[in-house]
Amino acid sequence: MKKTLLLTLFAFLFVTAGATNPPDEGMWLPMFVKDYNYATMKHLGLHLTPEQMWDINNSSIKDAIVELGEDGQHFCTGEIISSNGLMLTNHHCGYGSIADHSTTEHDYLKDGFWAASYEEELPNQHITATFLVRMEDVTDKVLEGVTADTKNADRRKMVNAASQKLTSIAEEDGRYKAVIKDFFDGNQYYMFVYEVYKDVRLVGAPPSSIGKFGDETDNWVWPRHTGDFSMFRIYTAPDGSPAEYSKDNIPMKPKYSLPVSLKGIEYGDYTMIWGVPGSTQRYMTSYEVRQLLECQNKPIIEACDVILPVIREQMNARDEVRIAYASDYASMANTWKNQKGEYASLINLGIADKKAVQEAELLKWINADPQRKEKYGNPFEKIEKACNETDANAMRAFFYCNFTLMNSKMLFAPYKLPALPKEPASAEKKENMLKAYRAHMEGTDYVTEKNVIAATLRLWMQLPEEYRPAGIYDYINKKYKGNFDAFAKACMDKSIYGNEANYAKYLDKPSEKVKEADPLVVYFSAIYAHIMKYQGVYQSSKSKLSSPRRTYMAALMEMQKDKPMYPDANSTMRCTYGTVCDYFPKDGVQYLHYTTAEGILQKEIPGDPEFDVSPKLKQLILDKDFGPYAMKDGKLPVCFITNNDITGGNSGSPVLNGKGELIGCAFDGNIEALCSDIFFDTELQRCICVDIRYVLFVIDKFAGAKRFINEMNIVR
Repeated sequence: MKKTLLLTLFAFLFVTAGATNPPDEGMWLPMFVKDYNYATMKHLGLHLTPEQMWDINNSSIKDAIVELGEDGQHFCTGEIISSNGLMLTNHHCGYGSIADHSTTEHDYLKDGFWAASYEEELPNQHITATFLVRMEDVTDKVLEGVTADTKNADRRKMVNAASQKLTSIAEEDGRYKAVIKDFFDGNQYYMFVYEVYKDVRLVGAPPSSIGKFGDETDNWVWPRHTGDFSMFRIYTAPDGSPAEYSKDNIPMKPKYSLPVSLKGIEYGDYTMIWGVPGSTQRYMTSYEVRQLLECQNKPIIEACDVILPVIREQMNARDEVRIAYASDYASMANTWKNQKGEYASLINLGIADKKAVQEAELLKWINADPQRKEKYGNPFEKIEKACNETDANAMRAFFYCNFTLMNSKMLFAPYKLPALPKEPASAEKKENMLKAYRAHMEGTDYVTEKNVIAATLRLWMQLPEEYRPAGIYDYINKKYKGNFDAFAKACMDKSIYGNEANYAKYLDKPSEKVKEADPLVVYFSAIYAHIMKYQGVYQSSKSKLSSPRRTYMAALMEMQKDKPMYPDANSTMRCTYGTVCDYFPKDGVQYLHYTTAEGILQKEIPGDPEFDVSPKLKQLILDKDFGPYAMKDGKLPVCFITNNDITGGNSGSPVLNGKGELIGCAFDGNIEALCSDIFFDTELQRCICVDIRYVLFVIDKFAGAKRFINEMNIVR
């Protein structure tokens, strides 16, 4: 639930591109790789033909790339690595599923999970695996009848109507899923046709001491020693078609599976990543960058600073809380560190000033021609005005609202659960509502929820009084003498939603008076009214930018018409390419391009949840029992870095060598360049990958799960 909210919330995240595109920059649409990028890719070390990577009529690399979704929201990438539908992705991508299947008796987060047979592979109700069938430029069809004078509201209606007509035809009565997405701020439109598989089963995951080694301390940091991988399997109906989960389903027979290389990597080796990056805004203006710093980065950091320690305290204290809150906490903590890193790198690298220089160049080009000046005017004036009019405190309130509701199942219950009845519920309705209550509250911890509610009340105190939820503090002052902890305790003990007994009692004897006086309902209502109020501010800020940004992008595209331009990421398949390389994060410091298992023992802190090392793994490392997965010098590789261009959503993407063989799995960026969604810095931007040899070592030597090794096509 919270992951979906985060993904929806951060559809707002942004990024920019300079006037030139170095070989290692760009998230390229696969249908254009042949024309735009192939010569450079071949020069860097690619040995494949364009058709071996992208072919809609024959099997190719694109048929092994999986877009992972949860409840309709894209969240990660995976890749097919066997002819039996075995799929590799990151441990943090599978973390929610691993947590869902974990209990205190079977703690797969702590101990790992390795299915010994097909029968032991675990289904995941909300996970989907989506394959791209084809894509098509539909710009002319979608924009038919749209002119420069068309009002935004009318333009949206025309675009939506045309899109619905085109996707309806492409879906072939439900056989496929078709989506039309805009590019370059609505200057281009492409249709993507997909096949969606709904039976995706967890088959293997290392313990968190491997899959999350370093956890938040090492998150976004290099050097890294994390075995960030997990494995799933896609199942189909007996005839090979997509199907809902059934015990009669069979392992998928994919169109293509990636060969797995044991050859390893060397400095300067060619690498490419095929995946589904989430969102970037590389073409963000200097005005929007400054708005981002004040109106998004800061409030998210402030909210997480208050809420995260409260949850972490209880997770550290009790295993049942650690398991229940693991996925949601990891998602929030990842966002927190990302926003902190983005804020710091935007400032340290002077991105707003760099963008201002680019804008001046574009404006100079526009003004050099009277026709261009009449056509485009000065789009930056409207962008600047819209950004300057944004109320920073209102935006802080908007993000506070989201994080307040997002991180308390209890507080979110009045919205998530069915509306409370005004008359006593029938036996059947009561039982159905109680089932919904149990499902929503599963894993909810009394102490954690109480402390989170109290913490969110303190969070709001960081805002000027007029931006706080109306009336809630007066209510607490009057009823609880201003004591937030007493109020939070009442939300748990006395609220209709506080426990199942209270909920059942209310269903038997509804009362509007009781409901209106309910402490948790009072707080939720205040927050909900607040979010509706400031949702308008948020949307207004975005809508004021849409038209001038479209003009700005049209001008930029014309100015650079002789140079290939890549569009921002928008959860569609992309190809990026680069090389294995090192980097210099600051004066006098050089980071090598790879790490080894020696670093795991150097980082070890026994008993520490972030740096504890499994005794079995430690003994394997001490004994140098690495099997065929060691490097030439006898050391075991763990991770490596490249200069490939990635962002959120690329997690789990395959890292391929020049022959199209799997050499690693992408899982992170580096903190020095966390502004990469806004600006790609060629000197600092790095992609952190787990070496496939370490993945195979963990599966084989650590877990003894040779059934997975045996079904892969391993190139030695």
